Amino acid sequence: MKANGNTVLITGGSTGIGFALASSLSGLGNKVIICGRSEEKLHKAKESIPEVETRKCDLSNLSDVQSLVEWTTSHFPDLNLLVNNAGIQRYIDLKKGAQELLSGGDEIAINFRSQVILSEYFIPIFAKIDRPAAIVNISSGLAFVPLARFPIYCATKAAIHSFTMSLRRQLKNTNIRVFEVIPSTVYDTFLKGKPIEKTDYSVSSREVADATIKGLEEEEYEITVGPTNNWIKASKSELDSIFNNMNN
Repeated sequence: MKANGNTVLITGGSTGIGFALASSLSGLGNKVIICGRSEEKLHKAKESIPEVETRKCDLSNLSDVQSLVEWTTSHFPDLNLLVNNAGIQRYIDLKKGAQELLSGGDEIAINFRSQVILSEYFIPIFAKIDRPAAIVNISSGLAFVPLARFPIYCATKAAIHSFTMSLRRQLKNTNIRVFEVIPSTVYDTFLKGKPIEKTDYSVSSREVADATIKGLEEEEYEITVGPTNNWIKASKSELDSIFNNMNN
């Protein structure tokens, strides 16, 4: 899959991994469209990357998702690359019950449901074009070694990993490639307005973007960044040890 000459939609493209990918892919000569929930963040992204197109969209809202697809396909009929990157991460104390779980943003809708729906919308569209297309799902090493304080986030990433494997199998004999990017924790993103702490097992958004582009070019369908390759291959006892160390 060429990493240039594509028309790309990146969800959650105004910050973090999405922004790093938008910057890199735009620099390589791709037409890049980003969406996000914050008009302010989209404006700042546009100031940094004037070439990108922006669209405000709340992926927890089904009508917004449908409007995004209709707008994108109408304005950018050459679209051939979807990057499902948007995600939210919240501290949740499950001991507090349903009220704690239901407060704040909808992690399941944004982190998992939107990726499934967007994939389903774009598959028939991509299947009609006469060149390679791709769906890139951003999951996480936390799908394999979860951080207990982010239970829903980690569960949605595990669901994305499983969904991507099935999707890749179903689209095996089509023009649509299916990639999964599996980074460890990303330290230059924010949680509740504060940067996530850098650790021995964390990586930067730029590292994830660089690895993603390299993986696209080499058609490496599971792109691991940081120690996640070792986590995936670890035995049950090794995973238990890593889990205990990370959650201390």
